[in-house]
Amino acid sequence: MHTRTAIAALIASVSLLTLTSCGPDEDSSTGSSKDKPSAAQDADDKTETAALPDMTGKGLQSAQDQAQGAGFYGLTSHDALGRDRMQAFDRNWKVCSQTPKAGTHPTDTKVDFATVKLEETCPGKDAGAEEPAAAGATMPDFKGKAVKVARGALDSGTSLTVEDASGQSRFILMESNWKVCTQDPAAGAKLDGQPVKLGAVKFTESC
Repeated sequence: MHTRTAIAALIASVSLLTLTSCGPDEDSSTGSSKDKPSAAQDADDKTETAALPDMTGKGLQSAQDQAQGAGFYGLTSHDALGRDRMQAFDRNWKVCSQTPKAGTHPTDTKVDFATVKLEETCPGKDAGAEEPAAAGATMPDFKGKAVKVARGALDSGTSLTVEDASGQSRFILMESNWKVCTQDPAAGAKLDGQPVKLGAVKFTESC
């Protein structure tokens, strides 16, 4: 009887020792969780970089082709004159500046080209870098801005009338080609749902 009791006690002691020696923090098959790289770290390690060329002065189509050839595919462009014109035919536009500037960047970086038409001169300051501010409760000063920009700044529910300020009663079709000369309400007036009236001429003309 004493021998069986001693053997049973010995087996119990060995089992307890085995369990306590294999704690979750010391599992050699998986390693410590502190040694495992996080998903974010792993993604950062895989981010590719490349040299983005300087596209200033190039035709927009050529600039886009070269950017893609360098590994950049997130491309966009805008009207540097602030008239909100669409670059429907890339070969008719040229690059005035780019964001980001030339240099080494992650290849998933968004590249934005500030452009004007081939026959136009690049402005000293990119007037289309930011979206037009919403009108809000106060009438903005739209004089000199494109009719398209003015329309975009006003609430979509605003009743807007645009007339040819030259007196020729021309139909205003391409609003990005017309600039505001007069406005009612005046700049700074309270804007609370009342109709808005603009007088405009072509950008090549004087108010």
